[in-house]
Amino acid sequence: MTTASRKLATGKPTSRKPAARQPGAKRPGKPAASPHFPVVGIGASAGGLVAIEEFLAAMPTDGSLGMALVLVQHLDPDHKSLLLDLVKRYTHLQIAWAKNGMEVRSGRAYIMPPNTEMVLVGGRLCLAKPEMPRGQRLPIDYFFRSLAADQGERAVGIVLSGTGSDGTLGLRMIKGEGGMVIAQDPQTAAYDGMPRSAIATGLVDYVLPPADMPEQLLGYVRRVFGRVPRPADAATPGAADLLLQVLHLLRDRSGHDFTHYKTSTMRRRIERRMAVTRVERMDDYLALLKRDSLEVETLFRELLIGVTNFFRDGPAFEALAAEVLPRLIAARAVDNPVRIWVPGCSTGEEAYSIAMLMQELAGNVKRKVPAQVFATDIDAATIERARAGLYPGSICTDVSPERLAHFFVPDGDGYRVAKTVRNCVMFAKQDVTKDPPFSRVDLISCRNLLIYMDGDLQHRLMPIFHQALNPDGYLFLGSSETVGDAADLFAPVDKKWRLFQRRDTVTLQRQLLTSTLPPHGSGAGAGRRPAPPDLPPHVRVRDLAERMLLDKHAPACVVINAEGNVLYVHGHTGRYLEPAAGEPSGSLFKMAREGLRYELTAGVRKALAHKEAVLYERLRVKTNGDVSLVNLIIEPMPEPDAVKGVLLVLFEDVPAADEAMNSTAAKPTADREQRIADLDRELTSMEEYLRATVEELETTNEELKSTNEEMQSANEELLSTNEELETSREELQSVNEELLTVNSELEQTVEELARANDDMNNMIAGTGIGTLFVDRQICIQRFTPGVAPIMNLMAADVGRPLGDINPRLKGDADLVGAVTTVLETLGTVEEQVENADEHLYQMRVRPYRTVENVIEGAVLTFVDVTEQQRLQIRLDQLSRVAAEAGTFAQSVLDTVREPQLVLDGKLTVVTANRAFLATFGLAPDEILGQHLRDVYDGAWLGPDLLQLLLEVLPKKKRLDDYVLRLSGGVLGPCTVTINALELLQTPEKRRLMLLTVTGIDSRA
Repeated sequence: MTTASRKLATGKPTSRKPAARQPGAKRPGKPAASPHFPVVGIGASAGGLVAIEEFLAAMPTDGSLGMALVLVQHLDPDHKSLLLDLVKRYTHLQIAWAKNGMEVRSGRAYIMPPNTEMVLVGGRLCLAKPEMPRGQRLPIDYFFRSLAADQGERAVGIVLSGTGSDGTLGLRMIKGEGGMVIAQDPQTAAYDGMPRSAIATGLVDYVLPPADMPEQLLGYVRRVFGRVPRPADAATPGAADLLLQVLHLLRDRSGHDFTHYKTSTMRRRIERRMAVTRVERMDDYLALLKRDSLEVETLFRELLIGVTNFFRDGPAFEALAAEVLPRLIAARAVDNPVRIWVPGCSTGEEAYSIAMLMQELAGNVKRKVPAQVFATDIDAATIERARAGLYPGSICTDVSPERLAHFFVPDGDGYRVAKTVRNCVMFAKQDVTKDPPFSRVDLISCRNLLIYMDGDLQHRLMPIFHQALNPDGYLFLGSSETVGDAADLFAPVDKKWRLFQRRDTVTLQRQLLTSTLPPHGSGAGAGRRPAPPDLPPHVRVRDLAERMLLDKHAPACVVINAEGNVLYVHGHTGRYLEPAAGEPSGSLFKMAREGLRYELTAGVRKALAHKEAVLYERLRVKTNGDVSLVNLIIEPMPEPDAVKGVLLVLFEDVPAADEAMNSTAAKPTADREQRIADLDRELTSMEEYLRATVEELETTNEELKSTNEEMQSANEELLSTNEELETSREELQSVNEELLTVNSELEQTVEELARANDDMNNMIAGTGIGTLFVDRQICIQRFTPGVAPIMNLMAADVGRPLGDINPRLKGDADLVGAVTTVLETLGTVEEQVENADEHLYQMRVRPYRTVENVIEGAVLTFVDVTEQQRLQIRLDQLSRVAAEAGTFAQSVLDTVREPQLVLDGKLTVVTANRAFLATFGLAPDEILGQHLRDVYDGAWLGPDLLQLLLEVLPKKKRLDDYVLRLSGGVLGPCTVTINALELLQTPEKRRLMLLTVTGIDSRA
């Protein structure tokens, strides 16, 4: 199983760790030791080719490089790269493609091949196929991290042109290990995303154009690595005093004391800063600090640089999520927060990581237990960055995709912590060494802070952490840290991953001082407390007697815990115990003199296992070249609250008579049987000790075997789960693409429906037709604004029965009855109704049919026909007037003696008077409605008469005294004189013409 597929106890995948990764390909031979020259990692992406060429062109050609260069660029995995051929033209260095297992050598340059990931392990380049899909790979960060882990202070990182933030987290690792970093000036970069992201960290030593980088780089290498290292005893006289002066100046200017931080770390980082500022001597650098406040601030930040990232040391967070956080959540009531303190939080990754774990675990157990994470640091600038919660996009190497989606929000090229996580983390400026600590804390996560402090400062911090924690609270340290001599304050929960639980040591000592052991004495740690003056005399006498008995006649003894650490000492124990060589230790087993060690080890185990006293008689203890006999008693003590495995160890001297016998037996003439008995007893003790050791080893081996089997089974399950998740991810990705397509189609459909709905609403509003929809229960479902004159409806009336609404109609209009009739007959009901404003409406009630032809109710429409009704009345009146006018006109025509015709614009006969009908012998039905050409057998249309008559109306002309010859008819051959003129328009806007026959001459 690859590192990328490992999971936390919460089921979330952890990130890849380049330094611990083993490449898939085999490396030839044994890994070489790390080189003793600096290795420069150069990262570039888009636009980086020009920057690389400018950088290499400015490198010296005299072979005085003194370092190795490794180029890492984002290359197309599917095409052969020409980068090597292109950059060879700009440098005389030996440059080649990196190969798996290739040893890095000074004065040479290496280029990462396409479609690979590269790390530096043991001074060799190791290549492997990328694990992340294309588009999510961060090869620069991946290499920089391994460079920092492998080279430490000899690592140098350079970030050139590129988009995104690849390389930013790797630079933090390099600076944390004491290396140096350079970024390209964004103004000279074709793409400034990567340089700006690196500069935003505040950790970049130089911001330069590529052509200026070699000069600064070579100067730094000469100043730092070109000097011959001096032994510690050959240091410059007064160097320690100068270092102390620098730290005191920094304390005066910044308010923070670094004098109790590890001297080697402080000196190394100050020397790195001296190399960057091109200062050779410490006293010159001290003078620079005195006159340059900006350099003081920069040095302050340099001393505080720590390596941090999300879920750093993944297995440690697995242990925290599996062994500590579930207990804290289970012990809390709902809505009672778990309080966590993260001192030295730097830019906040550790605090946010713990907050994410808390939310995941609380969600898994479905308990609403919030977390309050107090994150503190002495650097105000890092606190502000942590409070902003904005991190580069390269954190995807440390944070799983699931967590990125759940706990982060994309923000430009990076990610911002979601509000759900941000709201439970509170950042504050605090110096843990002098400011008051937080109280009533359930967990303190102080990882990789103690490694920078000396022993005295660590010794001062442990009681502070103990005081800040709640009973049964936990302490979480870094993988290189320990509680030291504070083992009496913290009990180990997981030694490998540095998880400890608070001991109630104060309560234990108070109980020991007031009950089992004397409150004071001549032993270490005892203190005399005078009796209160208001006690009765007989009480004081009793106390004095008890104290004298205990001080002079009680045997020497010690109180130890289950691990053998001494908690309390009474009496003179120098004959039985002596300090062990090396670092001070509180272990009773290490302090026991010869003759007691095996019995103490075996007796403690037996007393703890059987909960009974263990007695060893007449043990021969060597003290100052002499041998004395001692009876050893190991007895369990009553266990106070929250403390387990407390033992009382008594050293009882053998009486003087026995000593004399022992002394006599030691002479050459002594009884051999006594000597044999002593040796037999010693052999029995040794056998018992060995037997207990063997049993413990067997038990441990069985547990290890069982654990190994469980781990193998879990590994197989995780492999299977990983494969299933990978398959599910691919399926989900495919489904997601399909859903995106469907979503696009649905969005388009919704837009069309919204547009159609708007069109329908506007159409209904434009028609002014009131429409009311009711269901089968005659309850209102929907209505249009046009219904307002019929009944006063509001949006809240939807769903109410129609019968509950009183319509504003006159007469006996029954809307409910009409709807009932329609629903029963499935026909249509139409009638006219009148509202209170005397408006007349045409009401139509029809069934509401669905697309499937199902009756779901009825539709009532109300069309305002008031105006139409008025127009109809007006038309009727006009018709009557027209009829009366026609009768009058006909009467007028009939009274005229000359024959007359009334024609329209098309020469159609509208009417004729009696004189015309009588003169020409025609009946009304023979002439009315006929064209003039058909009257009197067509005799009226001469060659030009038609044209003249057609111009009367359009041109408003008159036809006067036109003579027409007639050849037939009742009159026989004759001539007639015709006049024509336009009549006034009729009410129907119809234009008419009056044709009059003024004379008839039969002599023709």
